[in-house]
Amino acid sequence: MEKSCSLLIHFDKGTPAMANEIKESLEGNDIDRKIDALKKAIMLLLNGDTLPQLFITIVRYVLPSEDHTIQKLLLLYLEIIDKTDARGKVLPEMILICQNLRNNLQHPNEYIRGVTLRFLSRLNESELIEPLIPSVLANLEHRHPYIRRNAILAVMSIYKLPQGENLLVDAPEMIEKALTTEQDPSARRNAFLMLFTCSQERAVNYLIRNLDAVPQWGDLLQMVVLELIRKVCRSNPGEKGKYIKIIISLLNSLSTAVVYECASTLVSLSSAPTAIRAAANTYCQLLLSQSDNNVKLIVLDRLQELKASHRDVMVDMIMDVLRALSSPNLDIRRKTLNIALELITPRNIDEVVMTLKKEVVKTQSTDLEKNGEYRQMLVQAIHSCAIKFPEVASTVVHLLMDFLGDSNLASAMDVVIFVREIIQTNPKLRVSILVRLLDTFYQIRSSLVCLCALWIIGEHSLSLTEVENGLSTIKQSLGELPFYTISEDAEVTDFRSSATNKPQPPASMTVSSRRPAILADGTYATQSAASEIAIANPVILGSSDSTGNLRTILLTGDFFLAAVVACTLTKLILRLEEVQPSRADVNKAAAEALLIMVSMLRLGQSNVLPHPIDNDSYERISLCIRILTSPDDLLKRIWLQSCRESFVKMLADKQFREIEETKAKAQISHAQPDDLIDFRLLKNRKGMSQLELEDEVEDDLKRATGEFIKDGDSTNKLNRVLQLTGFSDPVYAEAYITVHQYDIVLDVTVINRTKETLQNLCLELATMGDLKLVERPQNYTLAPESSKQIKANIKVSSTETGVIFGNIVYETTSVLDRNVVVLNDIHIDIMDYISPATCPDGAFRSMWAEFEWENKVAVNTVIHDEKEFLNHIVRSTNMKCLTPLSALDGDCGFLAANLYAKSVFGEDALVNVSVEKQSDGKLSGYIRIRSKTQGIALSLGDKITLKQKG
Repeated sequence: MEKSCSLLIHFDKGTPAMANEIKESLEGNDIDRKIDALKKAIMLLLNGDTLPQLFITIVRYVLPSEDHTIQKLLLLYLEIIDKTDARGKVLPEMILICQNLRNNLQHPNEYIRGVTLRFLSRLNESELIEPLIPSVLANLEHRHPYIRRNAILAVMSIYKLPQGENLLVDAPEMIEKALTTEQDPSARRNAFLMLFTCSQERAVNYLIRNLDAVPQWGDLLQMVVLELIRKVCRSNPGEKGKYIKIIISLLNSLSTAVVYECASTLVSLSSAPTAIRAAANTYCQLLLSQSDNNVKLIVLDRLQELKASHRDVMVDMIMDVLRALSSPNLDIRRKTLNIALELITPRNIDEVVMTLKKEVVKTQSTDLEKNGEYRQMLVQAIHSCAIKFPEVASTVVHLLMDFLGDSNLASAMDVVIFVREIIQTNPKLRVSILVRLLDTFYQIRSSLVCLCALWIIGEHSLSLTEVENGLSTIKQSLGELPFYTISEDAEVTDFRSSATNKPQPPASMTVSSRRPAILADGTYATQSAASEIAIANPVILGSSDSTGNLRTILLTGDFFLAAVVACTLTKLILRLEEVQPSRADVNKAAAEALLIMVSMLRLGQSNVLPHPIDNDSYERISLCIRILTSPDDLLKRIWLQSCRESFVKMLADKQFREIEETKAKAQISHAQPDDLIDFRLLKNRKGMSQLELEDEVEDDLKRATGEFIKDGDSTNKLNRVLQLTGFSDPVYAEAYITVHQYDIVLDVTVINRTKETLQNLCLELATMGDLKLVERPQNYTLAPESSKQIKANIKVSSTETGVIFGNIVYETTSVLDRNVVVLNDIHIDIMDYISPATCPDGAFRSMWAEFEWENKVAVNTVIHDEKEFLNHIVRSTNMKCLTPLSALDGDCGFLAANLYAKSVFGEDALVNVSVEKQSDGKLSGYIRIRSKTQGIALSLGDKITLKQKG
């Protein structure tokens, strides 16, 4: 049988000591050998060995020792040995220990007395403690505070024993008397804790008598006072007014731990704006004064909770929260920005954006290693501000455009996407943004950023000057044509160039050249250096040359960019036909654009680059050539209008989804029609403080809006009751499961359905998966036809479907053997640990590429509609569909959607649903699940397999 023990020591089982060796060392006179032997004996006892033959040896040879280390180890030994027999009676030989303990309690050395008193606080046998009580009480008045504080703890533990009130009848009175005269902070804390634990009424009376002196008490005692206030106010909410005054007075304490506990207690007891504002101010001060990152993260979590329940109060604190951005830790900065973005209002938007702009500028001047990630977070935050409040876009967009050429690709992409959205939603900024974009276009060195920038140039260049500037910028970025040259008379050309000593063009400008080479037989030959140059040094990243960025990227073989360049040129030429009255100028520009497209096609079909042009890019560039050579009004309308209309529709869908999510997050709750009405306005408010009046008003508002009502609570409880045994079993058991974030609480009801008394009834549980039983339930005795509530705590360490199984073991008076009732298995559902969440498409794709665990589930369902099947999967998996509704419109027989959820442990769950309707009407395809850990991928796959049939 397992026994509870407060002592945990690591023990290496590889070299266990023998009992006779330990006995021999204990009988000797060497102090060091005795200490080593005692340690080995304690380790063996902790690992299950009883060692009964050592007890007498220890009594004879170890008890008389005066060494402090030996006395300390002796008390540890006495704590873990069995002091009772199988029937619960104290062993006779334990009487030998009592005299030694009494001598220690009267020992002249303070250390010996103190450790002995601490040992008594862990002793549970009343028969051993009773003869020692006079000595314990005498130590309450000892001159040394170390002894007094341990004596108070010993009195408290003795008083809490089943027979403790009989052993120490007037213990609370003695402790209260000692508390009034005690000066040591730790002893006063222990004394008040004893009153709080054993005689709460006395503790409350003492606190009320000393209300004015509480701020002068030590921080240890103040922490216990706060714990008492929380307990009293939960049991009697009507009295919290006088205690809240104490809490507010303690907010000025010098101890940060007391200040934090005061703020937490204030939030839990009161919903008055004054109290919440005081707590929020306290959290913000802690956020700035503490240097520990873990403390800052905890405080930010508390602010996040305040934001959810008291947003109006937190709006005024947004600038104080933003000061936490001074921390170099990215997690703190990310959490701070998330809190601040949800507190933005028209009143504070200007201050917030100004702060974010200052932070962006700081990322340019400092050389921290994670500046790029921080800049990306700031750009995303500014983007969110500009979408909510378009009037601030003009103050930030030009600053952010300086980062289009940022070496951090993610940051540059966020900037260019922000610019693309702002130029569409803010027509007044179109001209200035376009001019700035053309000026900074040469700095862009990323292909993805170039793609988006080219789209902006092609769509938003409307006037003649803008179109001409756009064409000029693209031509300069592409450099001189052609992209490579082939000389017919290579030897003459090369020797002529060497004779005239003309400088050779750079590799990025003239990709192909020929040079003489000496073969093995001594003859001359020519070899082409085109592909060698293109492969060996095709792109000079970070070049000081501001031109040729498109050319540099093209020479790496990026023909998708070439197709986008062709499309942009086509849009600009079509736009030029509308705004340019001179046909000759239009024809000249079209001829130059055609030359560029043909040159890109020749480059792609040549052997200069290691990878030839792909078919999609070839067809796209060829289409652009056909449009420019034979223009058509329908194609012109498609290229100049339909693209923009599609983008506007995408922005509208995005905004609609954000509005819907905001509505879904809003709390919808109503009071029940038969609820009692409390006319508090008719109550006498004489003597009530302003804080109490505010608190009552807030409570009235919460009751009116139904915030205190939890819809479906009783229904959820009934759904979580699981039957563990059969109705014909002698013991019936059922469990109510409460799932918290990191633990599961099983509330098991056990009913004795027999006419006999069940003895030593024990609920034995075991777990499979990442579940761990925290403590083993104790044994009980059940009378005939009686019931017992047994609670079991199970720790959860990851998001994985776990199984709890076990049995109930009991004994009866008629049968000596132990009876066993096997329990039904309890399956812990993964749905209790994941919740719908959102993430940007770019983040989803990067996580999809990064995560290594994938679970592929084939579609096998009786549902015949693709959208209905998708909705069924979303409901069954408790995930959120990231694919916009507009992308799922229509009836084409195919459907592809991305789902996303986040677990309470911060794990990401990604799901891709790809479905096709067959000719017979059935659906086929696959559901792919990816995650960073194996457990969540497997558990979600099992859930989908179970639920997908509908």
